[in-house]
Amino acid sequence: MTDHRAGTRGRESLQAFRRVPKTGVIYVNHEARALGFRSGHPEWSNLGQGQPETGDLPGAPGRAADVPVDPTDHDYAPIPGINELREAVASLYNRLYRKGMASQYTAENVAISGGGRAGLTRVVASLGHVNLGHFLPDYTAYEELLDIFRLVTPIPILLSREDGYAFGIEELEREILGRGLGALLLSNPCNPMGKLVSGDELAEWTGLGRRLDCSLVFDEFYSHYIWSTGAGEPGPTVSAARYVEDVDRDPVVILDGFTKNWRYPGWRVTWTVAPKRVISAVESAGSFLDGGGSKPLQRAAIELLEMERVARESAAIRDAFSLKRSLMLDRVREMGLIVDRPPDGTFYIFASLRDLPEPIADGMAFFRAALDHRVITVPGVFFDVNPGRRRARHLSRFHQHLRLSFGPESKEIERGLCGLRDMIAGYR
Repeated sequence: MTDHRAGTRGRESLQAFRRVPKTGVIYVNHEARALGFRSGHPEWSNLGQGQPETGDLPGAPGRAADVPVDPTDHDYAPIPGINELREAVASLYNRLYRKGMASQYTAENVAISGGGRAGLTRVVASLGHVNLGHFLPDYTAYEELLDIFRLVTPIPILLSREDGYAFGIEELEREILGRGLGALLLSNPCNPMGKLVSGDELAEWTGLGRRLDCSLVFDEFYSHYIWSTGAGEPGPTVSAARYVEDVDRDPVVILDGFTKNWRYPGWRVTWTVAPKRVISAVESAGSFLDGGGSKPLQRAAIELLEMERVARESAAIRDAFSLKRSLMLDRVREMGLIVDRPPDGTFYIFASLRDLPEPIADGMAFFRAALDHRVITVPGVFFDVNPGRRRARHLSRFHQHLRLSFGPESKEIERGLCGLRDMIAGYR
């Protein structure tokens, strides 16, 4: 006899699972795929994807083509990563940012993880009962990340468009003391609008974190895409590691990896650089969150950290991507979009639609209309980080913004910009 209650029990059991929203880039790509988009499609342009072009660049070292697998690499990798790669990361930071300084990073200051989100998740899982400050706007994936771990209380810090999204050291001190922040999370340069904290300002930030014992978690995944350091000239790579006094005492945590700065997003090899005590906590978190990364890819990644290769790759990135930045800035302004702050870093432009015709003066409406022209963008509302939807439902401050990426190859960017131009012209 059939038990019809079995189907009911099945439906009821699924009530234990909540609906997890897709982050901005995942959402827009999902919507585009429903309309026929696929990676490499000759008629589509993905100006939403947070990925740099991964092929050859003039002046860059040759791209990795083979990944040898040692028989021992079939075993699990250590949770904090293989020691040879950890040592290579520590050595790179010391050579780039800590020459002549008494305190130097070692392998024990580094943990390897399987992607940027895995690294961020490990770090946040390692925090205790703290108020954690985060800026608005910022990286879309922070929203769910900060909602999962309930020991952490997310505290939003609004950046003002009228002030060019600037945030001074006095304001930072007031936020830390007034809101009782035990930690601060930020992308630097910032995703989406490309704002950069560097030089003396970055030194002041790290010094303030040290003085007030507020942990500063720097997401530095775009730190080789630097267009201006404040003096109006293209800059070298930027990292808070340059301003750390004691690598085991200063509350500075840095995340980076091969995803953006080496243009190997598919490798999922990233790292956390921090005091040894933090790395120990991150390792423990990794033991139950993800179990560690790919051993063969970690081993293959070591040679990519050779100083000469890093210098050539970062120089090639600046040469190629600065041209695409100029192209996109010029073209979006010609279309009537407003760029409140040209990006100091990253490969994104955060543009306002407020002067466009009403039907497409909203980021989500613009995104939907652009799909009809086979162009993918990311609406600005996704960067209005609101963990747990704790803030009241209201029209987002960024509903008239969108993020455009100049990460793809130039021909794809050109195709996408032409599509957006034609779309906007159709509404005028």
